[in-house]
Amino acid sequence: MSAVLQSVPAMAPMQAVEIDAVLAIEQQAYPFPWSRVNFSDSLNSGYSAWTCRMEGVLVGYAVMMLVLDEAHLLNVTVAPDWQRKGYGLLIMHHLFAVARLHGARRLFLEVRPSNASGKGLYGRLGFETIGRRRGYYPAGAGREDAVVMAVDL
Repeated sequence: MSAVLQSVPAMAPMQAVEIDAVLAIEQQAYPFPWSRVNFSDSLNSGYSAWTCRMEGVLVGYAVMMLVLDEAHLLNVTVAPDWQRKGYGLLIMHHLFAVARLHGARRLFLEVRPSNASGKGLYGRLGFETIGRRRGYYPAGAGREDAVVMAVDL
């Protein structure tokens, strides 16, 4: 009987040299992507920024702000070709662990009402809707609201 080794995704702190690769995914994934400045500013501000790689291939990333006993998820993205394979869940569990290690007791996020897969993932993870931000996101015909969600850690 032979053992089959399965590849394990690797989470690592995002480095400035990775911004081009992160930006390429961001531009594929969203009609209104974050800019290079958004990612650079996040790293320069000391936000908790992570990459997820599978066999060296960048499959996703996340940026989270940690303040006192709260965490705020600013961006979590899985590359379109890698979606629906469990990487979003893996990244979120990693973020939960990081937030807890930094003393966060609650994690907040905003999500577009039109993002059914994101809302579904967050719901499975125990997030609950706590509010709405009117006109928060740019959209094709003006602005789209954001659903504000939170989960106790």
